[in-house]
Amino acid sequence: MKTVITGGSGFIGSHLTKRLIEEGRDVVVVSDFANVGKENLEQLGIKAKCKKADLRDYDQTLKSIKGAKSVFHLAAVVGGIKYLHGTKEAEVSALRTNLAIDANVFKACVESGVERLVYASSCAVYPMDRQGSLGAVFSEDDLKLWLANPDGGYGWAKLVGEVELDLLKGINVGIARIFNIYGVNEAKGKKAHVLVDLMNKALDYPRSKFVVWGDGNQTRDFLYVSDCVEALVLFEAMASSPPVVINVGSGQAVSIKTVADKIIGISGRNLMPMYDADKFIMPKSRTADIAKAKELLGWQPKVGLDEGLEKTFEWVKDYRPDLH
Repeated sequence: MKTVITGGSGFIGSHLTKRLIEEGRDVVVVSDFANVGKENLEQLGIKAKCKKADLRDYDQTLKSIKGAKSVFHLAAVVGGIKYLHGTKEAEVSALRTNLAIDANVFKACVESGVERLVYASSCAVYPMDRQGSLGAVFSEDDLKLWLANPDGGYGWAKLVGEVELDLLKGINVGIARIFNIYGVNEAKGKKAHVLVDLMNKALDYPRSKFVVWGDGNQTRDFLYVSDCVEALVLFEAMASSPPVVINVGSGQAVSIKTVADKIIGISGRNLMPMYDADKFIMPKSRTADIAKAKELLGWQPKVGLDEGLEKTFEWVKDYRPDLH
């Protein structure tokens, strides 16, 4: 069975590509390598069939998907808080680009006769007004369209993608609302998320200060990438019409102070974190209720936070040429 993975050379995509190739699948990676390089695939020792396509162009999208029976749609404009939400221009860019990519992929899947589509949605679709205080846990039923208030342009694009998929006919769909995934091959530089950003700050010390945004009490739901991939692979068989929706997360709320302290310990450096409380980070709290994923998929996370952080830190050190 031919399987297409859009964004298959990205962070989660590269691990998913490796997993499906090891299972003997005929996998084709579709990506714009001008933005996401093949180095992620090479990092994992993957030799995959790759097609370069600008998914904002429908003809290129259709050509890249034709012949596939199954599609994992992971391609999107992603990044950390400053990259996605730092300016109004960034918000608009994420909204427009992701809407265009999703619309083209969905249409091409229907036109090409794709049987199963797994869509990488996001926890960003959940209402932000509920995320301003600690202890916010979200189940799949907590999203009501008439109360929509997603997280910026990125969140709106993912929410519209879910609405569009709910209206499609003739294709089985699984919508995975993915929380904070971390691990080897995660985005670097200005697109880095909180864990890799803190790891780089620890490695930069004492050349620069170890500054943590917020007061450290804000919490996130961190899931190691291999557990995310396992959930997506199992989820493919559950795709249906109308779509089935699951959260993909750890189900555990972890404070930023906790992970900062753990990263300091792993680094072995004698440093003190500096919390910049003036830089208030929204959301204050966002945790997945993963009961549905456990029930439908027979799945639960296997990699603990300490193990996952150690693996990720070693990888961060390895790609830093200034440390060698």
